[in-house]
Amino acid sequence: MQAAAVVALTALSVFFGVDCLTPHRTKPNQIQQQDVRTAQSNEAGRKKKNQPHILFILTDDQGFNDIGYHNPTIKTPTLDKLAAEGVKLENYYVQPICTPSRSQLLTGRYQIHTGLQHSIIRPSQPSCLPSHMDTLPERLREAGYSTHMVGKWHLGFYRKACLPTRKGFDSFFGSLTGSVDYYSYGSCDGPGLCGYDLHDDEGVAWGQEGKYSTTLFTQRARKILESHNPADKPLFLLLSLQAVHTPLKTPKSYIYPYRDMANVARRKFAALVSTVDEAVRNVTYALRKYGYYRNSVIIYSTDNGAQPFTGGSNWPLRGRKGTYWEGGVRGVAFVHSPLLKRRKRVSKALLHITDWFPTLVGLAGGNISKSRGLDGFDVWPTISEGKESPRQEILHNIDPLHKPGKGKTWAASTEGASGRDITKPKKKVLRHQPKQKSAFKVKTPKEPKPKPKSKPLPKLKLKPPRKSKLKPKLKTKVHPQSQRPPHYKLLLKSPSISGTSRPESQPQVQPGFKSKSRQTISQNHNLLRSRPPQPKSKTQLELHLKSKSKRTVSRYQNMSQPEMLLPTSHPQDLWLQPSQPVWDTSIQAAIRVGDWKLLTGDPGHGDWVPPQVLPTFPGSWWSLERSITSFHKPSTHKNIWLFNITADPCERRDLSDQRPDVVQRLLARLVHYNQTAVQVYFPPDDPRANPDQHGGAWVPWVDEEEDEEGKYNGVYKKGRNNKKKKKKKCRLCKLQTFFLKLNTGMMSNRI
Repeated sequence: MQAAAVVALTALSVFFGVDCLTPHRTKPNQIQQQDVRTAQSNEAGRKKKNQPHILFILTDDQGFNDIGYHNPTIKTPTLDKLAAEGVKLENYYVQPICTPSRSQLLTGRYQIHTGLQHSIIRPSQPSCLPSHMDTLPERLREAGYSTHMVGKWHLGFYRKACLPTRKGFDSFFGSLTGSVDYYSYGSCDGPGLCGYDLHDDEGVAWGQEGKYSTTLFTQRARKILESHNPADKPLFLLLSLQAVHTPLKTPKSYIYPYRDMANVARRKFAALVSTVDEAVRNVTYALRKYGYYRNSVIIYSTDNGAQPFTGGSNWPLRGRKGTYWEGGVRGVAFVHSPLLKRRKRVSKALLHITDWFPTLVGLAGGNISKSRGLDGFDVWPTISEGKESPRQEILHNIDPLHKPGKGKTWAASTEGASGRDITKPKKKVLRHQPKQKSAFKVKTPKEPKPKPKSKPLPKLKLKPPRKSKLKPKLKTKVHPQSQRPPHYKLLLKSPSISGTSRPESQPQVQPGFKSKSRQTISQNHNLLRSRPPQPKSKTQLELHLKSKSKRTVSRYQNMSQPEMLLPTSHPQDLWLQPSQPVWDTSIQAAIRVGDWKLLTGDPGHGDWVPPQVLPTFPGSWWSLERSITSFHKPSTHKNIWLFNITADPCERRDLSDQRPDVVQRLLARLVHYNQTAVQVYFPPDDPRANPDQHGGAWVPWVDEEEDEEGKYNGVYKKGRNNKKKKKKKCRLCKLQTFFLKLNTGMMSNRI
């Protein structure tokens, strides 16, 4: 019987291919695979345990003086307590307007690297974040996070690929445009172009009219916290509140505590801040209730400075929203977390909104190396432990499209780098003609006498063409948003400062470089946009070659032209000679390096606006503090400022005349950053965006297959037809209409 059983088992083993007689043995490879899987699961478990839940609260237009711990008249008990128990960031910077700040938060890159240098993204513009660029929620989702966004987006929505749910967020509830009514959720992009703007994921959230937006957003945030399991997966929640942006609408119960404020706009603005405080109280209560708080990081930040015209205050800082003065870019922020190693303190470390990308990805255990070209730094050791900040400088922006005002003279006429008169030409002046686009006119004698060929400058050969044109037009090459223009080699030697070494990436002088009559100009649009081209006529050549001792070339010539070759000189000599420029100071730019801050071009309205304590608006209190009278001549337009922000945070003492060495050093840094800038992408309005064509709501209007970015080929330039239409508009009528609406709204909102 036993023999028969053995034979039967042997037959079965042969039939099924299984060895039934020998005991089962695990192979060595299987054991190794099991060990690896066990180790990976344990590591994943520890990683999940160490990954904190992240709550980022972003407010809109909250100024430096619009929070309780800076101004006791503003009642924000919740924010004050969270900040006091955490770390107050008192040297923290954002951008002066909405879209650039939000883009730098989500990408970790300066706006010169995203094409959003110029302005905000308006509802009708076919623009958004670059499609090839990764975002913060995408990196956190790769690290295992559940990502959600509630509130204001304002980063473009012309196609579905631009929506928050396509940029890394698992869910989205809020508005896509920049300014929405708090109750009706109506958003307008000019007269008669209005639509409904409240969205749930990728659909329109109809039927929410009458509900206050701050309350509605808070309820959605609490719902997300309630439905999510904190032990199962870490959470990233971006609560981007619409408050305290205009319109100044808030429930009357929040206005009552500020009834003693004489100024109506300030009273309603303060009430909006109180609604934010209550929203933060409700959300942080939900964190504690549902088990998030012990392993959470709460970050509170504004997106830009306040607008005093609408009740905000940046006092005692200079400037306002939309400017590069401290009032426009120094933001209110703090971090609250049980994970902080050093709490209840004030941090003076230099931080920027781009730093949140690498900081939060690193805190979540993500891979920062996948995100190339980041401009931010991981500053968690700085915030948590009080270590020195790895950030030493901030590029606030370089905007080549911000044109100077009318009546400004170019460098050949008056100004030096610090606003001083360095050269004083008598007859031959190169002036900007406001009525002509990119056109320049040269004033010459009535009967110019023919002269023999002038001797060329050293290493500079210019061959005039046969035909003379006194009004050449400047042409630039533009690029699609997704393409970066090739880097140019600047043929100017940046001065070296005593005691400091010049960065390795700074451009070097290339001797022996000869030019031709039709030498192509470098494609760097930033420095090229506001400079006159090389002269083409003999008369123009005489203007450039006649003077040998005072100047060789115009200080506002294209910095990237290969024709310009300058001998090596001492920094002081370079400062005193307008023939050896470093940067076109008519371009709007701002940079912070260490204690020093440099502004060029037009940084914006630079008044110090005191607290709005008087009943009139903007009336008498607006005149309490005006800009300090300029010491240079009225005919000279100042376009460069230098401040020691550490010693002078209110920017009351301009040191550009006293410290030309620092000016040159910071101008060289602007040149360095400008070499990496991409083409500005600022397309025209698309009539297809009209909400009337989409059921009365703002929704994406471009198909995914359509190449909208390449359609406009970069920067939009209005044609002659559009220009004629613009002339027909009555500017005075528009101004009267604006003040009429402003006065009507103020009187209707008066309590």
